[in-house]
Parts: sequence; structure tokens; C-alpha cells
Amino acid sequence: MLDSKLGTILKNKGGLVHSVEPEATVMEAVQSMNQHKIGALLVHRGKRLLGIFTERDVLVRVVDAGLDPNATTVQQVMTTNIHTVDSSTTVNEAMKIMTAERFRHLPIVDGERLMGMVSIGDIMIRTLQENKSYSHNLLAYIHGQHVH
Repeated sequence: MLDSKLGTILKNKGGLVHSVEPEATVMEAVQSMNQHKIGALLVHRGKRLLGIFTERDVLVRVVDAGLDPNATTVQQVMTTNIHTVDSSTTVNEAMKIMTAERFRHLPIVDGERLMGMVSIGDIMIRTLQENKSYSHNLLAYIHGQHVH
């Protein structure tokens, strides 16, 4: 159980990843996040991944620090210690990483190619699907044992 791969989630979800350039203002990034109803943007320059900008970055590094979101760039407040995994990473491994590191978004990179990003919500949906399937199969097995 929970041994399905993150690549499977991406097949269902798609590989679209919203991103922002490091020179964008925090306000521009927040407006993009709100428009797309997402909690994080990858920060890149060309094909080079520089970091991730999340709702938590806004709260801790902008609002709590009293910075002006119109005058502060994403590069000034983004998370640069970004953890990536590849598409063969299991749901269980991803859950462990996200829990241990206390983050909600995990970019998936195969080689040097960005494949997509999963959120803790994506992981939970997949976990619930797998648990439902496991329960269904277990009940079918139990009921099959009692049928003569």
C-alpha cells in the first residue's frame, strides 16, 4: 500500500507547474497564486530552478517582517533550500519527506527535466484512493471466504 509512484499522480494531474521569475514582486507572485488557486510557485531563471515561493514565505518573510509586497522581489524572500524527487519516488516516500522536512510542495525532476510538482493535497488524495481500494479488496476477500 502507498507504493504507487509519483509519476502516476502526475499522469492524472498533469505536469503543468506554475512559476515566477525571481525579479517579480511578491505582489505579482501572490496575484498569480490567487488566480491559479495554488499555494506555491517555482522560481526559475530560464531552465534553472532557483527555489520555491510559498504561502508560508509570504506570511513569515513578508507580512511578519513588515515588508512591502510591491517593493519586495520574490528572490529576496523565496525558499532556496528546495528538495526535489524523481517520478519513481513512492507516495509513502514522498509523505515521509514532506512530513520530516515540513513542507507542502515537492517538485518532481527526472534528470534535469522538471516533470511537475505534487502537493500534500495530491498525496492525501492518492492515499485515500489507495486505502479505499485496499479496503474494497479486503472486504471482497472476506465475503468471498464466507460464500459457499
